[in-house]
Amino acid sequence: MRIGDLASISGLSTKTIRFYEQSGLMPAPPRTPGGYRDYPARAAVRLAFIRDAQGAGLTLAEIRSVLTLRDRGQAPCGHVTALIDERLKDIECRLAELAKTRDALTALARRAAATDPAACTKDDICTIVTSPQESLAAPHN
Repeated sequence: MRIGDLASISGLSTKTIRFYEQSGLMPAPPRTPGGYRDYPARAAVRLAFIRDAQGAGLTLAEIRSVLTLRDRGQAPCGHVTALIDERLKDIECRLAELAKTRDALTALARRAAATDPAACTKDDICTIVTSPQESLAAPHN
């Protein structure tokens, strides 16, 4: 099938499919006598895998490693499991960081609601972000 047909079936653009070829995610398809790419039907399955793996947060390098194992005839299940476990750990760390940031912003929002702009001095940049008692005194030379 031609690249336009594959793009329609996969829901990807022809540019994306060509990028995947250049990146080593898709093997170069055979060419017709006229020089057009002639993709086998299984190319749509591979593109669906790439799309789904990206949706799960895997990088193109990780996806390539899975495809390489499969292309060598090996079941990539163990490798995929390890990648998923690693991705889950990363997500848990990011969620913890986001929760900490949310808590800090919530405290700042409370401080902002209670701050009287008229009480700010020219010595403070912003008492919402840094309260006066937390400010460091400027060193005198």
